[in-house]
Amino acid sequence: MARRAVESARGPAAIGPYSHAVWAGDLLYLSGQTPIDPSTGRLVDGDVESQTMRVFDNLEFVLLDSGLTMEDVIKCNVYLTAMADFPAMNAAYQRRFAQPYPARTTVAVAGLPLGAKVEIELVARRAG
Repeated sequence: MARRAVESARGPAAIGPYSHAVWAGDLLYLSGQTPIDPSTGRLVDGDVESQTMRVFDNLEFVLLDSGLTMEDVIKCNVYLTAMADFPAMNAAYQRRFAQPYPARTTVAVAGLPLGAKVEIELVARRAG
């Protein structure tokens, strides 16, 4: 199966050799997004909650440019540089999704690109 890439004109430019997302049948795999402001290309200032909201804005641009919404998300992988930030990330997460929530994994990592505090990747499914 050939990869069908999605590049969002509204999201931040990729900072490496990857696509914003790739279709595999009815599944859309979104690359991890960090809290980069698309208008400046720079990491947003602020705590992990505000960074998480920016990450979700960036991911939502990719979803919308693919014809999907946050309601189509079935799996999230969250990467934090400090598990102490989990409650703040979780508060932002809960504002972006409705029940039933997508499946989720959250792990702590040693570091993220550009010094971000959070990175999130998604899997979404096109309704068939």
